[in-house]
Amino acid sequence: MIDITARCADFVAGAGDGLLNVFVPHATAGVAVLETGAGSDEDLLRALAQLLPPAGPGGEGWVHAHGSPGHGRDHVLPALVAPTTSVPVVGGRLALGTWQSVCLVDTNVDNAERQVRLSLLTG
Repeated sequence: MIDITARCADFVAGAGDGLLNVFVPHATAGVAVLETGAGSDEDLLRALAQLLPPAGPGGEGWVHAHGSPGHGRDHVLPALVAPTTSVPVVGGRLALGTWQSVCLVDTNVDNAERQVRLSLLTG
């Protein structure tokens, strides 16, 4: 899990009002808005591990066939943590709650590089 709030804030700085769209174009990644640093981020990863276990000692049990053992579960993650989210922007600043952060979530150990696409609809 990577906190990308600062990057999002930089992207909208001075842009007025609008709606920031955050999108990750990957089959194993999602975007979450949650509290970080107090354990909620770790709790989310723990909950995902419980919901999407490796399915067996060698990762068998997932139909998805390529990648490291248990990799099929990574491809199910975006159904639970959507690959896109929108954040209101007011006066060129993210209108997040006090403890909210925008985070990239990806449990896939087969690919360490990820892209995040940001777009702003002003108005």
